[in-house]
Amino acid sequence: MPSNVTSKEIFLIGVNHKTAPVEVREKLALNQCEPPALKLFYALPSCDEVVFLSTCNRVELIVSTSKGVDKARAEIIDIWISKSGLDYDTFKKCTYEYKGRDAIRHIFRVASSLDSMVVGEPQILGQLKDAYRDALENGCCGQILNKLMPKAFSVAKRIRTETKIATQAVSISYAAVELAKKIFGDLTGKSALLIGAGEMAELAAQHLKTNGISQLMVANRTLERAVELSKALDGKAISLKELEDALIEVDIVISSTGAPGFIIEKGQVQKIMRPRRHRLLFFIDIAVPRDIDPGVNDIENVYVFDIDELKEVVEENKAERQKEAIKAERIIEAEIIKFDSWLSSLDIVPVIKGLQEKAEHIRQKELSKTFKNLKHLSEKEKKAIEKLTQSLVGKLLHDPILFLKKADEHNRSEALYTISKIFSLNGLGLEKADMLSKNIGKQEKGSKEGKDYKSLS
Repeated sequence: MPSNVTSKEIFLIGVNHKTAPVEVREKLALNQCEPPALKLFYALPSCDEVVFLSTCNRVELIVSTSKGVDKARAEIIDIWISKSGLDYDTFKKCTYEYKGRDAIRHIFRVASSLDSMVVGEPQILGQLKDAYRDALENGCCGQILNKLMPKAFSVAKRIRTETKIATQAVSISYAAVELAKKIFGDLTGKSALLIGAGEMAELAAQHLKTNGISQLMVANRTLERAVELSKALDGKAISLKELEDALIEVDIVISSTGAPGFIIEKGQVQKIMRPRRHRLLFFIDIAVPRDIDPGVNDIENVYVFDIDELKEVVEENKAERQKEAIKAERIIEAEIIKFDSWLSSLDIVPVIKGLQEKAEHIRQKELSKTFKNLKHLSEKEKKAIEKLTQSLVGKLLHDPILFLKKADEHNRSEALYTISKIFSLNGLGLEKADMLSKNIGKQEKGSKEGKDYKSLS
């Protein structure tokens, strides 16, 4: 059944770490493109609104179109291939596409980090907010994406609040710090010693600083490197010869050297426990081969965790996150239904507006004739007649408007066509409605949802 009303559709096309190698993702990011990728795609006739997301793990284009997904898809692929230098077969093999509800679902899942390499990681939400902010600042968003993007952010926030998807450590470095927190309860005011300059140990030290560690010492075979790293971590550099003295002072030791044997023996730790007054001492051994003698763990008030034990914690936590992800998917499905209902209702608005405007035009025209012929009417009588006609128009329009609102997704197009045909909405009403529908994405850049973006950041 034909319809005079243009529908707004959401379309997404992109690649991620699962579908494309880094060399393909780099090309599709269009980092050296002029104009920038965002403006390049927004300039396409079929793209009413655009958000372009580019991270190290994914490159995605989110589009709202009133020209039809097929037309938008063809224009996007043509220019993307042309600017990236990829051949069509490679592009087709690596990209995924979503439209309508599936696109909304994908965006909600990305924002909630359910589609990330590490489920529950928080970085992607900030990256998506940055992409949306960029689109807003460049005038590339309108009514649809100014509703969709903030909704994705609120869905992500709800999932982080109502599930435990982000509470379990799923990296070795983070797991080490979480174990330290379990042992000490609170890390505020505690001190730590970093032995070696391995990347995981450095990350663990950064996590410790974030959790309130007050003092950090760095010991390394090369003192120059220890000084360099200690500056980066706002700590103090020491030599390996000063280890025993440092062990008396600190609460947490993170070790990640390339030494062939143990650098801390059981006897050394036993020796320093008395001057420590047997305070708790926690060793995180991330080295392979191990730096810490396993026998150290037998000493009272001393805890040692090696990389294998930390990996077990990480795997257990990954399994827990997957359980929480099921709850998150349920939240997303409920939010998709709400958003899709709002999106579907947009088709109705121009027709209802056209219907009301046509009725009001007729009412004003007939009132003008009536008042012209009945010049003896007082202002009070004129107001009474005006109120009567307003009431009549409202009651006459009630049923057709209700008919439109109650039409389900499958029957809506037919309902819109029927009402448009019956009331001849091809002039004052629908002509204006069509214009609003076609241009709404370009004209409503400053919608309330867009203005409220900062409150969601």
